[in-house]
Amino acid sequence: MHNEYDVIIVGGGAAGIGAARRLTANGKAVLLLEASARLGGRAFTQDLAGYPLDLGCEWLHSGDRNAWVSIAEASGFPVDRSDPPWGKAHPGIAWDEDEEEAARKAFGEWEERLRAVAQGSDQASDALEPGGEWNAYVRAIAGFMSGLAPERISATDYMAYDDASTGRNWNLPLGYGTLVAASLPPAAALRLATPVERIDLTVDGVAVSTRAGTVRARAAILTVSTGVLAGDAIRLPAGVDPWREAAASLPLGRNEKVFLEIGCDAAFEPAAHAYGNLRDPRSASYSIRPNGWPIIEAFLGGDGARILEEEGPAAGFAYVSAQLVALFGSDVSAAIRPLAATSWSRMQAIGGAYSCALPGRSDARARLARPFEDCLFFAGEATHPFDFTTAHGAHDSGQRAANEAMAALADRHRLGRRHKLAAAGA
Repeated sequence: MHNEYDVIIVGGGAAGIGAARRLTANGKAVLLLEASARLGGRAFTQDLAGYPLDLGCEWLHSGDRNAWVSIAEASGFPVDRSDPPWGKAHPGIAWDEDEEEAARKAFGEWEERLRAVAQGSDQASDALEPGGEWNAYVRAIAGFMSGLAPERISATDYMAYDDASTGRNWNLPLGYGTLVAASLPPAAALRLATPVERIDLTVDGVAVSTRAGTVRARAAILTVSTGVLAGDAIRLPAGVDPWREAAASLPLGRNEKVFLEIGCDAAFEPAAHAYGNLRDPRSASYSIRPNGWPIIEAFLGGDGARILEEEGPAAGFAYVSAQLVALFGSDVSAAIRPLAATSWSRMQAIGGAYSCALPGRSDARARLARPFEDCLFFAGEATHPFDFTTAHGAHDSGQRAANEAMAALADRHRLGRRHKLAAAGA
């Protein structure tokens, strides 16, 4: 491996790619090291049954200000700006409209109470109505949003995202992961399947150790998940413990997907949505025939995702199949078959879905985003002040870290030049 770069980027997800785009556009020599055998991180599109299915992030949230929209359009990727399917209930399900309305109302009231809770305990569960009839529904939706139970969610953090969201949710028919992986600039050197084991500071920058050897650069940008950063997979310089502590305050939640293939297209209406049991905190949200494909995507968060993590994919398929039978009737069993299930929480190089600040720890995002010794910079969705949990928040954080790194390198260059002139004058 070449051993001299301006910046080494650790992690090839949306943040790492965002950083690489900014750095190479400014003429910097960049090496990106990715632990897995693919690019994208938590953005991962896989061809299953002939369809590009997003196993990770899927929606262009806040699409009207999402950087990936302009990247997609500049790259020729179509962007679907139609309303998401969760606003269109499937006409064939047995559901109680009054109960659905009551559940949604209870969730809205919980969100309103979060503002008061943020000024006190900051524990989102304190906004639950004591003995509330729809608390299980609130827990399930909070699990979709944050991946954790309300007892472990900072109300302040939750509201920061909610207040900043524009409510525009757009889709990439070719896959979000496809776009992210295709967006690494060709000028950036890339090494896949190259996990970083250690980062040391040197006299003129950093030394990054991998199984394939050690590479050196003037700076490094670390974009790994908080699950990895809080652990011991990468040995970091002395003094970085406060950054690890900040990462531990931003644990990754549980969010998983189960995909089923529809054997009979006529069995389900296209581009529709269904929700499982309103009174089950593990319940899934179902996207039915997205883009007209003969697919059902079940999204599980929090306790629902725990089924997959602890019991495996067979248990996940059984759970969502039983919910679909309850919604559509026993005949649906013959119309669907298991296709795939995710396992983000079991992936050593990631360790979960997306970050969620613990109660009283929302300031950890800013603490994690600080540079270390003007040589090591931090990016990733967890470091964004309000667009955390998203690929565009990750991208923007990568660009922010790239700007910080370039400014530090410029300052170092000016200082070195000043020292040379002073020495020459002496």
